[in-house]
Amino acid sequence: MEFGVFILAQQRGYHQTSQQVIQNSIEQTVVAEQAGFNSAWYAEHHFNNYSLSPSPLMMVAHMAAKTQRIRLGTAVCILPLYHPARFLAEVGFADTVSNGRLDLGVGSGYQEFEFERFGVTIENAPAIYNEFLDIIPKGLTQKTVEYNGKFLKLPPSSIAVRPVQNPMPPIWITSGNPVALGRGVRENHNLFVTALLNGNAAITELRGRLEKVASDNGKDLDEDVKFGFLRCAYASDNQAEIDAYLDCARFQRRISESLKFRRAQSDDGYMVKEVPSATDPTFEQLRQNLPVGSVNQVIDKMLEEISILKPKHIALQTQLGDFDQKTMLKQIELWGTRIIPAIRKELNRHKSSTEVTA
Repeated sequence: MEFGVFILAQQRGYHQTSQQVIQNSIEQTVVAEQAGFNSAWYAEHHFNNYSLSPSPLMMVAHMAAKTQRIRLGTAVCILPLYHPARFLAEVGFADTVSNGRLDLGVGSGYQEFEFERFGVTIENAPAIYNEFLDIIPKGLTQKTVEYNGKFLKLPPSSIAVRPVQNPMPPIWITSGNPVALGRGVRENHNLFVTALLNGNAAITELRGRLEKVASDNGKDLDEDVKFGFLRCAYASDNQAEIDAYLDCARFQRRISESLKFRRAQSDDGYMVKEVPSATDPTFEQLRQNLPVGSVNQVIDKMLEEISILKPKHIALQTQLGDFDQKTMLKQIELWGTRIIPAIRKELNRHKSSTEVTA
C-alpha cells in the first residue's frame, strides 16, 4: 500500500499570505519524505483562494531540488488550459529534474470561471482533454509528434527534454465520468478517485462503479487497474484539534461547491466567501464518515475502508484551509511513524493469512 500527501495550498483569509501558503506546501513535502510517504501531490487552480497552486509541474520541479526519494505528482494538470507543445516540454523537464519521480495526474477541469479567463469554452473541455490523451503518449515516447484534431493542432514537433522514466511517467486519470475512467482503464493508466467527505456507503458505491468501469472495458479491477483514493483523515486524542481539521475540510467543500455551481461570492473579486450550505455535514457526521479520532481508531477505520475499496494508493489531504502548520507537520510525522506502519503490517498479515488458506 502506497501513501501520499495531497497539498491543495488553500488560503482561508488574508491572515495567511500567499508566501506562507506556498512555504507550508514546501515544508509539508519535505516532512512527508522524511516520514516515509511515497508521494506528494499538488493541485492546479487559478484566480482565487481555493488553491494557490497555479502550476503543479512548477511545484514538482521546485520540490525535485529539495527532496531525494519521494515521488512528485500533479493532481491534476487541467489539460484544456494548456498548449500541447509547452505541456509536453514541461512534463519532460519535470521528470528529468526529479530524476524520474514524476507522476502525471491529468483532468479536464470543472471551474468555469477558470476556463473563461483562459479563453476556453468549458463545454469543449472533455473533447480537448481526449485529444490531449491522444497526444501525450506520442509526444513523450516518439522522436516527433504530429496532431491535427478538432481543437488541438501540432505540426511535426520534437520534445527536446525527454522523460527519464521509460517509456514515460505514469499517467493518473482523475474523473467522476465513467467514460473518461474507461479510457484510462483501456490504455492502462492509473485512476485517482474520491468519496469526498462521505462514509462507507459512498465508498461501497464507488467500489461498485469502478468494478463496472473495469469490467465494461475488459479488465479486472484488482488485477489490472492501479487506483488511488483521496481521503481526509486525522489522528489525535485532542478533540479540538480534530474539530479544527474537520472545519478546514468543510471549508474546502463549501468553497469547491460554490465555485463548481457558480454561486461563489466575493467582496473583492478574489477571496471567496465561505457560505454555509443546506447540504453541509455536521461535525458528528464527519466523525462517523472519516478516519478521525485516536491513532487506533484511525488505523481501524482506514483498514475498514481499504477492505471495501481495495485501492493501491491513499493520498491524505494535509493542507486544508488555515490549519496550523506546526500541528500538521507533527501529524504527517505521526502517520509515518505509527499509522502507516501499522496499516501495512495488518495488510501484510492479512495477505499472508489469505495465501496460506488458499
